[in-house]
Amino acid sequence: MKSIRRTLLQRLFAGLSVGLAIAAVALYIQAREEANQIFDYQMKQLAASLPSEPFAPMPPERSEQPDVERDIIIQIWDGTGLRIYRSHDQTSLPQRAELGFSNINAGNGNWRVYSTLHGNTIVQVAQPLSARREVATGMALKTVAPLLLLFPFLGGLIWITVGAGLSPVRRAAMEVQSRDAGSLAPIADADLPQEIRPLTHALNDLLSRLDHAIDAQRAFVADAAHELRTPLTALKLQIQLAERADNDADRRTAFAELKQGFERATRLVQQLLTLARQEPGTSEPVRQPVNLPELARHVIADLTPAAAAKGIDLGIKADAPAVVSGDPDALRILLNNLIDNAIRHTPQHGKIDISIASGEQACSISVQDTGSGIPAGDLDRVFDRFYRVPANRTEGSGLGLAIVRRIADAHQAKATLENTEGGLRATVVFAVSGRPSR
Repeated sequence: MKSIRRTLLQRLFAGLSVGLAIAAVALYIQAREEANQIFDYQMKQLAASLPSEPFAPMPPERSEQPDVERDIIIQIWDGTGLRIYRSHDQTSLPQRAELGFSNINAGNGNWRVYSTLHGNTIVQVAQPLSARREVATGMALKTVAPLLLLFPFLGGLIWITVGAGLSPVRRAAMEVQSRDAGSLAPIADADLPQEIRPLTHALNDLLSRLDHAIDAQRAFVADAAHELRTPLTALKLQIQLAERADNDADRRTAFAELKQGFERATRLVQQLLTLARQEPGTSEPVRQPVNLPELARHVIADLTPAAAAKGIDLGIKADAPAVVSGDPDALRILLNNLIDNAIRHTPQHGKIDISIASGEQACSISVQDTGSGIPAGDLDRVFDRFYRVPANRTEGSGLGLAIVRRIADAHQAKATLENTEGGLRATVVFAVSGRPSR
C-alpha cells in the first residue's frame, strides 16, 4: 500500500543526501584547486625571494632524509647547467628544469615543480602532491562538516514539515471515518489547504448525488408500496367475494374480477421491475446500432391485437432509414409504452400514426393518437412516477411515461408530449452524431 508521507520523505531524504554529496564533491574539488593555487603562489614567491648572486660552493651532503610527504625541495643551477644548490641531497628530481609548472613522477612520489630563470641561475622549487591533497582534504572537510551537521536538522525539519502538511488529509479522513453510515452531510473544507479542496469538493458532490439518489429511492419505494397496497387490497376483497358467492354466476363474476385485478397487479409489478432495471448504474449500458423502423414494426405487430380489439387503425410511416446507437431491449420497451398508452387513451375506432423521420444530426419517432389529449399543465408532470391525470379515468399505474423518460435520458434523447388538433403527439428525438438532442 503506497503512502504519500513515506514517498515524500524518501524522495526528500534522497534528494537531500544526493545534494549534500554533490556539494561535498564540488567543495572538495574547489578546495583542492584553491590549495593548488595557494601553493603555486607560494612556490613562485619562494623562488622569487632567492638571491640572484652566485652561491657559495655546495655544502657536504647531509645524512637526514627529506620528508617526501611535506618538505619543499629547492635546486639551483648556474648558466652552464652546474647544480650549485640543493636543499636536500636524497632526492631524484630531474636535472634539467622545464620552465614553468609541471607535475613529475620521481622515485619517491609525485611532485609539483616550478622552474624559473632567476638572474644567471635557474631555480627549481618542488613540493610533494600528497601535501597538497592533505591540505585540500582538510579544507574540504572543514567546509563540508557544517553541512553534515546540518543534515540531521534538515531531516527533522523535513519530517515535521511533511507531517504538518499532511495533517489536514488525516483530519479530513478522520472526519469521514467518524461518521455513521446514514450521514451524508458535506465535509467542512473551509480550513483545509487549497490543494486538498478539489478532493473534498469531489467528495461533497458525490455525497450530494448519493443523498439525492437515496431520497429518490426512498420515494420510489414509498410510492411503490402505496401503489401495490391498492391492488393487493382489491385482490383480497375479490377473493372474499368469491368465497361468499352463493351460486355459479356470482362465483364466475368474482373470479373474472379477481383475474382482472391479478392482471393489473402483475402489470404494475412488471412496470416496477422495468423501471428499476432502467435506474442508472444497475447494469452495463448496451450500445449497438438499432434500426428504428424495423423495431417499430415489431412492436406494432405485438400490439396489433390490442388495437384491433378497439377498432383502432394502427399504422407506421417511415420513408427513410433511421439508425440510432442504443440498447434494443430498452428501446423496444420505450416504443411499446408509447404505443400502448396511445391505444389505452384512444377511443373506439380511432387512429394512431407512428412516423419516423431522419436527418443529418438527429432522427425522431412520433406517436400521434386521436384521443382527448392531456391538460397543458400536466404535459410534463405525466413523466413523473405514479402520476396520473386526475380527469383521466383510464386504468394505469402512472409508470409508463416515467419509464419512457428514463430510457430516453439514458440514450441522451429528448421525450416530449404536445396536444394537437386531433389528439396527443408523443415524440422522442435521438442524436445521430452522438451529441445530446435539444
